[in-house]
Amino acid sequence: MKTPPSPLGAERTDGSAVQIGALVPLTRPGWVEAGRHLLAGLELAASDVNDAGGIDGRPLELVVRDTAADPQRAVAAVDELARLGVAALAGEYHSVVARAAAARADALGLPFLCSSAVLDALTEQPTEWVARLAPAQSHGWRIYADFLLGAGHSRIAVAAEPSVYWASGARILRDQLAPRGGTVIELDMRALAPTAVCDALVDHRATALLLLVGTPEPAVSIVRSVRRDQRLAEIVMGAPAGQPEFAEWARLLGGDGAAVPFLRYLPERLGPLGARVETALRERLAEAPSFVAFEGYDTVTVLADVLRSHGTDRARTAASWPRVAVEGTRGQIQFSRSPGISVWQWAWTPVHVVDRDPAEPDRFRILHAG
Repeated sequence: MKTPPSPLGAERTDGSAVQIGALVPLTRPGWVEAGRHLLAGLELAASDVNDAGGIDGRPLELVVRDTAADPQRAVAAVDELARLGVAALAGEYHSVVARAAAARADALGLPFLCSSAVLDALTEQPTEWVARLAPAQSHGWRIYADFLLGAGHSRIAVAAEPSVYWASGARILRDQLAPRGGTVIELDMRALAPTAVCDALVDHRATALLLLVGTPEPAVSIVRSVRRDQRLAEIVMGAPAGQPEFAEWARLLGGDGAAVPFLRYLPERLGPLGARVETALRERLAEAPSFVAFEGYDTVTVLADVLRSHGTDRARTAASWPRVAVEGTRGQIQFSRSPGISVWQWAWTPVHVVDRDPAEPDRFRILHAG
């Protein structure tokens, strides 16, 4: 492990709060609803930690910074939080933003437990400073590809916006589908209006359309256009990145938003801790908590355990990732090195392909288990 370039990681002994920097997208163009759920989980766990006595009697304090889905803003926030003396970083939802934050945390020698971002190459080179709870994109999206093939889909269109994350997802799908006779047809959403997507689907004889685009737009407009096109009555729409998980999707689309399969990182049934946390999150959010809220809760739970066991020295925190064994809301969390993954990785959280039930859009159906 490389030595931090400054003594910022020194043990704090003044009796003040133990601070964790929290990176969260809270304003547009960030996915605000995901950020709100992530923050709710982080805050609930911090409250529970403090109710249980904090970190060796010192209160745990979150220092929250809004990344707004902007990598440069995230890097500036990491610099600021390092100067403030936080013991570690937590959070972030957007993969491209988390990648920028992880690179900066690695350069500064600041431990970062990433909650939700899935991009495999979270850092360019292997690092000891960064760990991640969310499953790597290659793991989850391969499971999604298996689901598509099992459901009989071999001509799959992807409506994609330009980003490293979407491009990586399309590549994973293509690599998984092609050897088994599947074809991925890319539709560039920089050049197509939602209504033009319908014509392209007919022309390419696609049986499935995957939404590799932002939400609410253009995802909502694409769904509405496809649902209203009688030529596409049999097509299946999917959203592997999880857009239909959130209540905003159901509010905007109603029944049109049902039967759109997506990846969800929750077990089929929550254990006692998960059930208790679900109840508390539902009260805090005034709606059903998403899997992202549980990711936030588990992040602070893990960091609190590490800080209690190893103190607040940053180098000791980073060195502790392989020794973590913490009961989270979705199972026991342990980190290891996975092939092709540059950070310490929980391998793996439960992964399911689910959708909203057309007969009851607030209910989720499990379609496929990873």
